[in-house]
Amino acid sequence: MDFEFLASTFVTLVKAVPTTLALFGASVVLGAALAVVLVVMRTAGGPILSTFSRVYVFIFRGSPLLIQMFLIYYGLGQFAVIRDSFAWPVLREPYWCAVLALAFCTAGYQAEIIRGGLQAVPPREIEAARSIGMSGFLLVRRIIAPITLRAMLPAYSTEIILMVKSTALASLVTVWEVTGTAQRLISQTYRTMEVFLVATLIYLVINFIIVRLVALLEHRLSPHLRERPRISGEGRTVTSLETSHD
Repeated sequence: MDFEFLASTFVTLVKAVPTTLALFGASVVLGAALAVVLVVMRTAGGPILSTFSRVYVFIFRGSPLLIQMFLIYYGLGQFAVIRDSFAWPVLREPYWCAVLALAFCTAGYQAEIIRGGLQAVPPREIEAARSIGMSGFLLVRRIIAPITLRAMLPAYSTEIILMVKSTALASLVTVWEVTGTAQRLISQTYRTMEVFLVATLIYLVINFIIVRLVALLEHRLSPHLRERPRISGEGRTVTSLETSHD
C-alpha cells in the first residue's frame, strides 16, 4: 500500500469538499423551499394547482436525475429565447445547472416527505389546540410544525444522504467536486482503486456527520420518548428498565 500516494490523494480530494458541500447545501435549501410550495399547492390549492403539484412530483421522481441534469445543462441552451433571457448568465454555468437539477429533483421527494409528515399530525391534537384558543401561526408553530418535523425526519435524513451522493453526478457536467476531481486524478495516475477508496472515505465521513446531526435534532424534538429517571423509595435514581427487572 502506497501511503504517500494515499495521503497526497486525500489532500487533493479534500480541497474539492467545499464544492461538494456547496452543491449539497444549495440544492437541499432550494429543493426544500420548492417542496413547501408544492405541498401548499397540493393541500391548499385548487384543482389546477394540485394537479400541477402531482404532475411535477411524478415527473421528477419518475425520471433519472442524470437525464434531468443533461436536459438543463445541454438542452436549455438550444433555445434562443433562453439564450437571450436574463437567466442565461446563470444557466450557462455548469455549477448552477447542477444545483438546479439537484434542487428540482429533491423537491419532488421532499414534497412527498413533508406531505407524509403533515398527514401524521393527529386531528385530535389540532382540535385540542383550537379548543384552548390556538389558531393560525401559533397553531402551526406549537403543534403542527413540531409533529410534522418529528415524523418526517427519518425519511428526510435518508433523502439528504442520497443528495450528498447525487452531487457526484455533477462531475458529468464538468463540475469538479470530489468525484470529478477523483476522475481527473485517475486519468493522470491510472490508480483507480486508491483514488476511489479515498473518495469513498470522504463521502462516508460527510454522511456520518449529517446522520449524527439529524439524530441530535430528532433527540431534541422527542423529549417525550426519552426514558425519564425517577427517585426510588431509598432516594436512589432508577430507570424504567430497572423497574421492569424488579
